[in-house]
Amino acid sequence: MAIFALTTFIGAFLLFQVQPLMASISFPWFGGGPGVWTACMLFFQLGLLAGYAYAHLLVQWLRPRTQAAVHLTLLALALLSLPIIPSARWKPNGDVSANVTKSWSC
Repeated sequence: MAIFALTTFIGAFLLFQVQPLMASISFPWFGGGPGVWTACMLFFQLGLLAGYAYAHLLVQWLRPRTQAAVHLTLLALALLSLPIIPSARWKPNGDVSANVTKSWSC
């Protein structure tokens, strides 16, 4: 049971290390107001909730071998998306709504 608690703690810790990094990079792009922080908080909290739902549904509906295959596939896809530093192309340029760009940058 301790390994599950440790894994959950490490996952949440890493998520909340990424959130301030992404928010601090995108703050100047969107004016640095409280709305930027709120949008990032909302995005990452919804991501955390989706992760918990994913884990719950995975355990409820799939056998352990299939769970491992699905999880390793998603882990490989996540590793392919590294590094997570936002690109300069993500900066708002005026022709797209700032809210849409803000959501995609998070």
